[in-house]
Amino acid sequence: MSYQTIGLHKTTPHIGAEISGVDLSKPLGNQQFQEVHDALMDRLVIFFRDQKLSIEQHKDFGRRFGKLHMHPASPDIVAGHPEVLVIKADEHAKYIPGEDWHSDVSCDPEPPMGSILYLAEVPPDGGGDTMFANMYLAYEMLSEPIRKLSDGLTAVHDGEKHYRGRYGNDDRGKIYPRAEHPVVRTHPETGRKCLFVNRFFTTHIVGLRKNESDAILEMLYRQVETPELSVRFKWQPNSVAFWDNRCTQHHALWDYYPHRRYGHRVTVSGQKPY
Repeated sequence: MSYQTIGLHKTTPHIGAEISGVDLSKPLGNQQFQEVHDALMDRLVIFFRDQKLSIEQHKDFGRRFGKLHMHPASPDIVAGHPEVLVIKADEHAKYIPGEDWHSDVSCDPEPPMGSILYLAEVPPDGGGDTMFANMYLAYEMLSEPIRKLSDGLTAVHDGEKHYRGRYGNDDRGKIYPRAEHPVVRTHPETGRKCLFVNRFFTTHIVGLRKNESDAILEMLYRQVETPELSVRFKWQPNSVAFWDNRCTQHHALWDYYPHRRYGHRVTVSGQKPY
């Protein structure tokens, strides 16, 4: 693709790009918005450096792509802004958000379209990278018989598996979202097929015995973790990562304890997978 209003530098051949020439604190013109959108569709995750975003500017950028999603479980939100998650870890943290390969809130009947993470503070000695993996390739690299098998399957994604008791708050009586989705979904904008199961939320494949389901899911999870599918983003202060949640998975690395990492995330609503 050629672009007139943005600069684009590919991070790897198959996924990721750094975008330049864009100030996300200002409203995007129609052409620049379209080019940022096209870059996201082409590269699956895009990165911006040296951004200064207020809460409202962060939300405004997300809203250009759709309605903002409300997280069904996390209590870590910015006061007065329920659409904005606080993403943080420090010497008191017992876990970090996203510490295994996953697709955000895939347990929702309509999982998010994408997520936009803005980090203002990063560990002083490096670390805290985020990895993103290409789920188109995860599907395409399967052998033809396994692709055919996977195409006809659906799986249950259950928030109970990941959220219950996670945040240390009293969630007795709370019902977390649960949904059945295709194991292989079709991206609604590109029309391409991609793998859509993950260790956080997927509990079982519908219609299979437990040992069969467990074996197939473990094979697919390992496919997701193939190094050649991924890009590793090294954060700097005031960086932004915007990933397409429909065709990527991501994994945040916690290799910086006891140092602090802090930022905000807005999430764009999606639609029911098919």
